[in-house]
Amino acid sequence: MIKDITDTEQWAISSTLKERWPGQDIELQPADVEIKMFPHDRELTTCPALFWQVGETSFIIIKTGERAYRSQFYYKGFQQYGTGKSEFDDIADCVTTLLQVHADKEADLREEKS
Repeated sequence: MIKDITDTEQWAISSTLKERWPGQDIELQPADVEIKMFPHDRELTTCPALFWQVGETSFIIIKTGERAYRSQFYYKGFQQYGTGKSEFDDIADCVTTLLQVHADKEADLREEKS
């Protein structure tokens, strides 16, 4: 069984979100998600996660083990984006990379519209 997200891990995420969106109070929602730990797995593993939304974007960080995290963001069910890295061993690196990829995607979307 994978241990819940700790207060320290949650603080690392919250602090990074405050830097990214100063003045916004972003609520982190704990969740449990079922994922395949490895692509060839048939069984799903229940993992703790933190979920939040900013505007039209939803974000999730999933704890897959001791110092092991996955992340993604999405606009709609079919518009899901990862970081290009399957797993992180540092929560701060995970959330920072996720937010950077999101910022890059937002810049691309603005460019497409203009």
